[in-house]
Amino acid sequence: MTEQQNLETTLSDIKRIMERSSRFRSLSGLSAVFAGISALAGAGVALFMFRAYYDRWVARGHYDDADFAQFRLQLIILGFAVMFLAAAGGHYFTWRRAKKNNLPVFDATSKKVIINALIPMLAGGAFILGLIYNNLDVLVAPSCLVFYGMALLNASKYTLPDIRYLGISEIALGILNVFFLRRGLYFWALGFGFMHIFYGLLMWWKYERRTSEE
Repeated sequence: MTEQQNLETTLSDIKRIMERSSRFRSLSGLSAVFAGISALAGAGVALFMFRAYYDRWVARGHYDDADFAQFRLQLIILGFAVMFLAAAGGHYFTWRRAKKNNLPVFDATSKKVIINALIPMLAGGAFILGLIYNNLDVLVAPSCLVFYGMALLNASKYTLPDIRYLGISEIALGILNVFFLRRGLYFWALGFGFMHIFYGLLMWWKYERRTSEE
């Protein structure tokens, strides 16, 4: 091997080490799969709640403010429950992968991921609360997708590059949902459910399959 080749190999090794130290690589694809399954389960429960609400409306023969307020509160609680479940599952699978690879779950890089993801998510949460306050509920689902996609895109600089493409996909679905406002639940299921499962399996296949087989 020539001196030039040795230099190129050394520089390549340095680049890989620097990339590993600047990116959070303990994120598990199974976290996304679990989040997707949780979202689909939540969408199924929400669909049942929607049908029950409209059945009550038809049986009553008129719109009822109190019933709608209770229905909307139940949907909000369901949304928080699904989010908590997905976050708990994500933490578990990420912790398991980090432990297997003898890596810390919380370090300087993981903090950057969390902070960069939280900024768009908190802004989105405040924006969505404003929509609900002004009875613009039809915009909630697309807003969730767009802001969540922005959070993934923002955090992708410090973790697996596939997260970037998931974020772009979520943003695209959210924008498309704006043109089909009464189909928010289906876009929610597609974005938070099936897209998470697809990308989660893809990331598991690319980064974790060999480790699992060993």
